Amino acid sequence: MRGTAFRRYWLGETASTLAWQMLVVAVGWQMYELTDSALNLGLIGLVQFLSQLLFTLVAGYAADRYDRRYIALACQLVQCALAVALASASYGGWVSSGFLYGCAFLLGTAQAFQSPTLRALLPGLVAREVLARSIAWTSAVKKAAVIAGPALGGVIYVIDASVAYGASAISFALAGALLASILVPYREPDPEPVTLKSLFGGIAYIRRHPVILGAITLDLFATLLGGATALLPIYAKDILDTGPWGLGLLRAAPAVGAVLVSAYLLRSPFRHKVGRIMFVSVAIFGAATIVFGLSRSLPLSLAALVVMGAADMVSVVIRLSLVQLDTPDEMRGRVSAVNSLCTGTSNHVGQFRSGLTADWFGVVPAVVIGGIGTLAIVALWMRWFPDLARRQSLQT
Repeated sequence: MRGTAFRRYWLGETASTLAWQMLVVAVGWQMYELTDSALNLGLIGLVQFLSQLLFTLVAGYAADRYDRRYIALACQLVQCALAVALASASYGGWVSSGFLYGCAFLLGTAQAFQSPTLRALLPGLVAREVLARSIAWTSAVKKAAVIAGPALGGVIYVIDASVAYGASAISFALAGALLASILVPYREPDPEPVTLKSLFGGIAYIRRHPVILGAITLDLFATLLGGATALLPIYAKDILDTGPWGLGLLRAAPAVGAVLVSAYLLRSPFRHKVGRIMFVSVAIFGAATIVFGLSRSLPLSLAALVVMGAADMVSVVIRLSLVQLDTPDEMRGRVSAVNSLCTGTSNHVGQFRSGLTADWFGVVPAVVIGGIGTLAIVALWMRWFPDLARRQSLQT
């Protein structure tokens, strides 16, 4: 049963990721076509962050209180409906920047519930001793979707934006069917009233565990400063002189590196010095960000993004494994919600930070400054979280 459940899980998550990546490429390119503004691209990330800020902690409580399969299904159906709405607006010619912002807010809300729910669901589908390999496997397949999604979305967008949104809607529907069909026993937890203590239980737990706190916040600030994905449409169009297909390649390149690392980890999982490996990988991520920011060559830019994706995947596997293995099941939804909130903060506010600093200083300085900031974060966190730096294995 568990093997079948796990297969449906990663197939469903992969289909959802494929749909999301096609959607992201379409929305980003369409917004830039409408406004020709780096700040507007960054505002998409801010809008999605606001929705996650409002709902992620509630989502974590829901993931610990209700059947996680049906929460995941509801998230897919909402995103499917929004993709259909975007397809209709694009086909009818009445899409606007305001409409894109509204859809971005609702999509961010669905993601706020989906992310902690799926993360909390996985440990119940596999044995504890193979959780790290399962995370590497799901990450590899998910990143394969990240490779295919942007490239496919960029190619389909050339036909028409409505077609790209329609393909995304179909993939969301498939993901919902797969996730809802997972066959695992569900035991209703003991009743717990909705209080501030229960909603913020994940934060309290993380504060008491420095290794988890350090791992989550390292990823938060490194991605907040080092992320440059919001500016990829500008790099594709104005710096590297390419089109939607080039944007698709740029968005897919980090996933190539991530898939290569995941394939390696399936055969050789981390066993020693996981804390030090995590810090080194984040430092490599920052250095590659600087190279990407300075590059004027499409091949060099793609290579830098591949390295960024590989380094990020090392950090992701270690961080997620530490969070899941050091957290009891009755707290996983809320702890995963805090982790998702931090990830959403780093991704979406990082997009806004990129757009704002690009508007102030220029696109290239914005990316280079972010890479330097990431290196500074690594140095500070090694000093402030020595237990994480000295962590030897994933399991305590």
